[in-house]
Amino acid sequence: MLPHLTFVLGGASSGKSAFAEKLVFQSEADRVYIATSQVFDDEMRKKVDAHLTMRGDGWHTIECPLDAVTALHGIKSGEVVLFDCATMWLTNHMLADHNIDAQTDALLSALAACKGRVVMVSNEVGMGIVPDNKLARQFRDAQGKLNQRLAAASDLAVFVVAGLPMTLKGQLP
Repeated sequence: MLPHLTFVLGGASSGKSAFAEKLVFQSEADRVYIATSQVFDDEMRKKVDAHLTMRGDGWHTIECPLDAVTALHGIKSGEVVLFDCATMWLTNHMLADHNIDAQTDALLSALAACKGRVVMVSNEVGMGIVPDNKLARQFRDAQGKLNQRLAAASDLAVFVVAGLPMTLKGQLP
């Protein structure tokens, strides 16, 4: 059985979302998808459509690029949530010039209080070169801090590389 909070971390196109979906499917609970992306162009539309196709039917989708806290408060005890992803959630808040520390505190409180189980997906962005501009460096640092807090709060943390999961904390169901 999935623990209360599972944290799935990986690089871009590492297979982390597919792995997280597999965990959710294996739970056999009612599935909720919290979508944090915003579609501003055709490329993003294709990516979202591909994720929809990959997931298939049987999901209740909540689109909330900014207000994931309210969505998490609405989750019932018999549901399992795939939150995809913390990186887009953070980006949306940074671009809206919100207080990231306050938003992160609220998110972590909502995750702790959530009545269902949550599988949180996030990108590891700190393994590459140092970004060449201030906003990109601020984002990398904020994402690293967010990932550390999510990992600390999680019962299970998994790092996915090339589609292969490596357990960092806890035990896979």
